Amino acid sequence: MMFLNCEWPAMTPLIIVLYLGSPPYKSLALFRPEGSDMHKTIIPRLPLTGGCQCGAVRYSAQAHPLVFYLCHCSECQRQTSSAFGESLRFIRSAVEISGSLRCVRRKSSSGNIREGWFCPDCGVRIWHGTAGSAEINIKAGTLDDTSWLVPAGHIWTRSKQSFITIRTGELDYPGQPSDGYAELKRRWNLMTLAE
Repeated sequence: MMFLNCEWPAMTPLIIVLYLGSPPYKSLALFRPEGSDMHKTIIPRLPLTGGCQCGAVRYSAQAHPLVFYLCHCSECQRQTSSAFGESLRFIRSAVEISGSLRCVRRKSSSGNIREGWFCPDCGVRIWHGTAGSAEINIKAGTLDDTSWLVPAGHIWTRSKQSFITIRTGELDYPGQPSDGYAELKRRWNLMTLAE
């Protein structure tokens, strides 16, 4: 592993981590524009791949994600048995899935039908979304490489766990974003570079 620490005009120190091995090398870059608390990240080369814990379900995303955010709602806390859910949003048609999935459905408070698709063998949830929507949320922890993930923001923070701290400058929505995720997507586009 090699660490480079550089000073660039109008930026705080740039740290690049190269994982040495067979080309192409994987890299992760995190940097902050001067006067901003917004971190940036490099999205790895496509396809982005992942799968369940037992390996029976695999997926491949052929397009860049629309946004990555953390959800602190009580539903995500219960579903993940954790403090929040990691949602990496894609256009549904850009994600190819191999293996068998099962689905659980529930009616949300808005009246929409929410779907959660998971491996029937190991129980790992692969993706969730609103029935009939063109967009889905891959559960980001199922990616083969999670080292590049930096959230554009946080939603449902009014129910976040007390030990979670939202950093200054991060987008923070007490509930569901009323703009249809437009500001989160805009922030994501400013934060990300493609490898």
